[in-house]
Amino acid sequence: MKIYLSRWVCLDVESNLRRAGEEAERAAAEGAELVVFPESFLHGYTRAADPARVRVRFSEISAAYPAVAFVFGSFSEEGRNRMTVWMGGREAARYDKVHLFEPNGEFEVWTPGDRYAAFQWKGRTWGMVNCNDIRFPEQTRTLKLKTRCEAFIAVAWWPWRRDHVWRALLQARAIENGAWVFGCCLAASEFPGEVFAGAGNHVFDPHGNPVYPVEDRFYEVSFQWVEPVIVDPLKHSRPIDDIEVFSIE
Repeated sequence: MKIYLSRWVCLDVESNLRRAGEEAERAAAEGAELVVFPESFLHGYTRAADPARVRVRFSEISAAYPAVAFVFGSFSEEGRNRMTVWMGGREAARYDKVHLFEPNGEFEVWTPGDRYAAFQWKGRTWGMVNCNDIRFPEQTRTLKLKTRCEAFIAVAWWPWRRDHVWRALLQARAIENGAWVFGCCLAASEFPGEVFAGAGNHVFDPHGNPVYPVEDRFYEVSFQWVEPVIVDPLKHSRPIDDIEVFSIE
């Protein structure tokens, strides 16, 4: 499968809405089956984008390429940081970011989501993760155990100065869950007042091995995995609720 992870440079909302279609056209023309855009790629933290108009644009883009699944990292709607999946002109899945990032004032911008989410596509289950969620291993583990996720798509607005953290967390989530992880981060924001250098895009296989792009933003992966993972979380996970605390004087 050929997968396209955007290296998005965020400008003003009007430019971003136009460029989303241009980038989708390029990805589809090169044979991508899954196209992923990063978190808040249309408006960042400081701009406003009309949710109704955003939805019309997402519908237009996905309708133009009905064989492609589009993950539009997120946009603000109903007070949530909402990650959506679109196919054939309609929304097929949604996820509202659960673990908001307090240092960026996200609790003042959004209300946290109240559930995890995954979608089934091409015979596989894909878990949805948004930026700071990747710091919470219980989210991907719950999705793995309850939905048998084979892959996680993580979108982000993560700074370059902490790329090593973003990369390490993505890799850890791949290893501990025996699952593919696709991390798509904003490349940069050049909007005045919100100039930002984003972290990198990273892909890891179920063993935690990095997968590098074959051409710019394009990754080719084979899900016909023949080598078993060292520890299968579905087979060996043991739910433990009791904790014993010893007091040593």
